[in-house]
Amino acid sequence: DEMASVSEQGATTPAAAPSSDEQDARYFIKVTEDLPTLEECNAFVSHPSCGAVSSFVGITRNNFDGKTVTKLSYEGYVPMAEKELRKLCDATRDKYPSVRRIAAVHVLGDCPVGRPSVILCVSSPHRRDALRSVEFLIDELKAKVPIWKREVYEGDEGSAWKENIEWHEGKSQRVMVKDKGQCD
Repeated sequence: DEMASVSEQGATTPAAAPSSDEQDARYFIKVTEDLPTLEECNAFVSHPSCGAVSSFVGITRNNFDGKTVTKLSYEGYVPMAEKELRKLCDATRDKYPSVRRIAAVHVLGDCPVGRPSVILCVSSPHRRDALRSVEFLIDELKAKVPIWKREVYEGDEGSAWKENIEWHEGKSQRVMVKDKGQCD
């Protein structure tokens, strides 16, 4: 993956923007009800030039704020969500140029306790950029990708649409909206 080239006069010029075929070879992006596995994501990002693969798997936990969570339910507009994920992958490679390949997948629909909802994998020649880029990706994904989460609680607790933690003036804030309807 050349990021720059040298002209005949010796001046460095930026490389041309990658074609969609080249982008497809670098990114595995999917927002779907049928989430790929961690193994599939790792296999995609693995490359002989890379000595590091870092991953993040977000898994539905069984509790929040003293309530028993039975599942999370995700909604989103797939074309827009995948477009935003592609932008985040581009931004990650801009910030961490040694990154070779990225897998960014997110589930839609119901996600029971113990199941993954998001998987991010990144490969690079060395660990530092791989580790940092995964953290950058999950933080940016939660802030920018149009996927909405509803927590469903056990019993009569109902459910709540959750807004991801946002950073505003250096403070994290979480917004919850109690669902007026019955949980399914």
